[in-house]
Amino acid sequence: MNKTLFFDFDGTIADSEKGIVNGIKYMIDDMHLAPLAPSAYRDWIGPSLTFSMQKYYPGMDYQRGIESYREYYLTKGMYELQVYDGVTDMLQQLKDDGYQLALASAKPEKQLLRIVDKQHLRSLFNGAYGASNDEKTRISKTDILAYAIASMNAHEDSSVMIGDRFTDMEGGRNNQVHTLGVTYGFGDAAELEKAGADMVVNAPAEIVTASHQLL
Repeated sequence: MNKTLFFDFDGTIADSEKGIVNGIKYMIDDMHLAPLAPSAYRDWIGPSLTFSMQKYYPGMDYQRGIESYREYYLTKGMYELQVYDGVTDMLQQLKDDGYQLALASAKPEKQLLRIVDKQHLRSLFNGAYGASNDEKTRISKTDILAYAIASMNAHEDSSVMIGDRFTDMEGGRNNQVHTLGVTYGFGDAAELEKAGADMVVNAPAEIVTASHQLL
C-alpha cells in the first residue's frame, strides 16, 4: 500500500505572504472597503478567499472581490513568494524514502500548477490538486483533499495531510487521514492542536521523522 503525503502550499511549501497580502490590499482599495488592521492580513493565508471575505466583509460582492484580487495576483502576486529553506531537501528525502507526494491547496488548480512549474517543483510531486478553477465548487480543504485522495488512489490509513492552518487539520480529520501541523508558516501550535493535529513540527526537516512516525 502506497504511503501518501498531502502538502498544503501557502505557509507549508512557500512563504507567499507578500503576494497574497498585496492582492488583498489591491482588492480592498479597488472595492473601496474599510482597510484591515495590519495583523489581520496573515489570517487570510490558508483558508479560501471566499471564507476570508465572508469573515471580514460579510455581505460584500464575493465574485467581484475574487475578480479584483485576481487582477493583481495573476499578474504579480502569484510570483511574489519564496520556497522555505529546507523544503526542497525535505521533499527529495521523502521521495527517496518511497512516499507519494502531492499538493492539496486552496489555490485554484491552474494557478497552483503555474506556480509549481515556475518554482521548478513539479518533479518532486506525483500530483498537484487545488480548488476548482471557477472557485465556486471544491473550495474547502475537506473537498480538495477528498478530490486529491481519489485522484491519487490513496488510502486514508496510509495518508497524511500536512499544513500550517486549522483548515488543513480539519480537512485531514474530515477525510480520516493523519494530520501533521507545521509552525513555520502562518498558524501556531495552539491553532493546529485545537484543530486536531496528530503531531506538530517546527521546521521542514522535522517533517521527515514525523511522517515516519505517523505512518
